[in-house]
Amino acid sequence: MSDVTISVKKNGPFRVEGQVRLLDVEGNEYDLTGKPGISLCRCGHSANKPFCDGSHNRMGFQSAETAPPKA
Repeated sequence: MSDVTISVKKNGPFRVEGQVRLLDVEGNEYDLTGKPGISLCRCGHSANKPFCDGSHNRMGFQSAETAPPKA
């Protein structure tokens, strides 16, 4: 499996890039064939959960987490 990068997008989704498996609550795998990356909803308003559909823009979702500095 290749490296995976998960990026927090300001006021938007989690962007997941790389080869991943995504399973639903019953353990069924989503078909991600041909997708080099996916965006996962974190605002809770997407009609296509767990994927982002851009609803965060309409809803005014705001969040911009940053990683804490290294000790």
